[in-house]
Amino acid sequence: MKKVNIIYFVHGTTTDNENEVASGWNDAPLSELGIRQSTELQNNVKGKKFDAVFCSDLRRATDSAIITFGSGMPIVQDPRLRECDYGSLTGKNSKIVEAEAAKHIAVPFPKGESYKDVEVRMRNFLKDLERNYPNKTVAIVGHKATQLALEVILNGKTWKQAIEEDWRLKEPKEWKPGWIYVLKSGV
Repeated sequence: MKKVNIIYFVHGTTTDNENEVASGWNDAPLSELGIRQSTELQNNVKGKKFDAVFCSDLRRATDSAIITFGSGMPIVQDPRLRECDYGSLTGKNSKIVEAEAAKHIAVPFPKGESYKDVEVRMRNFLKDLERNYPNKTVAIVGHKATQLALEVILNGKTWKQAIEEDWRLKEPKEWKPGWIYVLKSGV
């Protein structure tokens, strides 16, 4: 059976994260902490072999990928890896967006998209990975919604479970320097 090993990295902390603002598709820059996190992540990826590195085309993910993986490997930006478009809630307090999350699994955020829309993007991206990187290992630098979509698609969680069990909402936050996912043929 063919498979693709995925190591998923969340972009570094942004100025919006520090101010509890939901960035969505806004191009929030990394904060000083986010730059440090991405720099420190270099040590965790040293010696690991990736056949490709992908990232969202939003600045925070692209900058994290460039800092972490440097110039040693081409980094492919892909808009399908973007955060959820929170529409009219973009730029609002992140607690408001989190409180609304369960309502927008299938119903789009006003003037935005739903989490199911993010899932469709991710399924399309994963089909390309399956076709182009069989039996390879890839790194992805992305966002909250795209990681939750991987939990749904590859780990069999419902969206409700993925949202409720999100490490970002638990104390202490269980951030890891790379989550491992396996894409098996036919997902």
